[in-house]
Amino acid sequence: AAPEAISPQGFAWLETLWATIEARRNANPADSYTARLLTGGVDAAARKVAEEATEVLMAAKDLAVSSETDRSARREALAGEAADLVYHMLVLLAERDVEPREVIDVLRSRRSSGQSGSVETTIR
Repeated sequence: AAPEAISPQGFAWLETLWATIEARRNANPADSYTARLLTGGVDAAARKVAEEATEVLMAAKDLAVSSETDRSARREALAGEAADLVYHMLVLLAERDVEPREVIDVLRSRRSSGQSGSVETTIR
């Protein structure tokens, strides 16, 4: 049987978000949250990534135990926390001058070589 078609997920919009983050690099930190994170150094951006990752975990666990009546709200909460994590991860990458294409290249390389995401734990 042929594999089921996967519908587009809208990842191309992340290009717009990345361009906005890069544009904020030159913005006044008093006027832009993104500029404040970028000028705050690696600690400011990384602290937000860690915070948002924890919130994603908590939202995912809440969804796992949700009832049918609050499942929709819990899914929305998880999507919101995941959006915050993606945004802050992109800001951290920008702060460190790592382009998303570098991350995508690693993912492609792992896939083509048959490596899984667990390779990272082996490296440590």
